[in-house]
Amino acid sequence: MGKIFYIMGKSASGKDRIYSLLEDQRELKLKTLVLYTTRPIRDGEENGKNYYFVSDEKLNEFRKNGNVIEERSYHTVYGIWTYFTADDGQVNLTESDYLGIGTLESFMKLKKYYGENAVCPVYIQVEDGERLSRALKREKEQENPKYEEMCRRFIADQSDFSEENIQSAGIEKRFQNKDLDNCVKEIVNYIKSMQ
Repeated sequence: MGKIFYIMGKSASGKDRIYSLLEDQRELKLKTLVLYTTRPIRDGEENGKNYYFVSDEKLNEFRKNGNVIEERSYHTVYGIWTYFTADDGQVNLTESDYLGIGTLESFMKLKKYYGENAVCPVYIQVEDGERLSRALKREKEQENPKYEEMCRRFIADQSDFSEENIQSAGIEKRFQNKDLDNCVKEIVNYIKSMQ
């Protein structure tokens, strides 16, 4: 039976970079689980790679057809942005292992949908001051920086990823992203041990 290795962590913890580095590890033979979002595409993102960027109408179509596994809506300073996972034929656990990325909430819902043993947490941690510095640097590089939204996300993550919530999700192992190469090596070894 295949597994979904699910990357989680607070904003600016390096999840996207780690995801792409793990995606390049051919020996792991991981297929990617691409989530959907109604938020606008950011500079440097690709539709179908980072997310499937869809309209609210497309989200409603998935809902109507009963294909939404989990969804989260955020009231941002730019309006409501929804992120969701759809049962769209991407995942076949009898044939492959997968790499996914999301939140604690989505992790819990995927575990419920696919089964407790099918979804393996990969929780990334970075010291808060370092995360804030990274988030600010990333936002400055955007054509239209959204500093207010960056701050909202940083504050929301403090409660979303509280110690209580991490423990409730059954996450025991954490990967410290102080040194990217070492962090990725540790995750690769973890994935290999679970395959």
